[in-house]
Amino acid sequence: MEQEMKSKIEKPSLIGMFWSPGEQFDRIRKNPKIWVPLILVSVLYVIGMYLMTLSMDASYLGLDGMSEEEAAMVLAFSKITVAITGILTPVFVVLISSAIYMIFTKIAGSDVTFKQLFSMNTHIMIIGAAGLLLNMLLRAAIGGNPEIFITSLAGLMNSDKPGVLGSIEVFSIWQSILTAIGLHRVAGLSKGWAWGIAIAFFLIGIGFAIIGAMFSNTMGV
Repeated sequence: MEQEMKSKIEKPSLIGMFWSPGEQFDRIRKNPKIWVPLILVSVLYVIGMYLMTLSMDASYLGLDGMSEEEAAMVLAFSKITVAITGILTPVFVVLISSAIYMIFTKIAGSDVTFKQLFSMNTHIMIIGAAGLLLNMLLRAAIGGNPEIFITSLAGLMNSDKPGVLGSIEVFSIWQSILTAIGLHRVAGLSKGWAWGIAIAFFLIGIGFAIIGAMFSNTMGV
């Protein structure tokens, strides 16, 4: 009884998501936490996006035909936009994904709450933040297109554009696996439902990458 009472008050750990995700998901189901994890993940994303700006230059943005003053203005605006994106990305991703998962979990008959799903997705985002930081540190050190993660197939094959290969990336796959485990442990979904939802969203991401690549080819970018 004492151990059970202790487990109910234990808080899920962001760091624990790397080596004991199942335990963290069990804690999230009993004691979902949102604000502190969300703030910490957002800070990591801001740092990662700032590192991305260090790899941005006029040639990367295609500003070679502009005057020096115009290129500097566009570059400064782009860096500010990237920094703001770092702040907003975790919030919007967690909010939208939680809302979508809520629909599927209710269809599956789960009693999970929105707060539990929001906490689950926030903690999973730590993996994406780690991937962003690692890749941007590597890009700042060795150069190259910061849109192409070195941990993706596009990075391994030295592709010039992210495209479909850019969406097949180690940390993204890791997050998808954790999503399946989380939906099973936190929402109580069957493994079939949990893995089906996680794989479907991963494939949707690849689909958007295909559409983006087709659009870029059409526009001649």
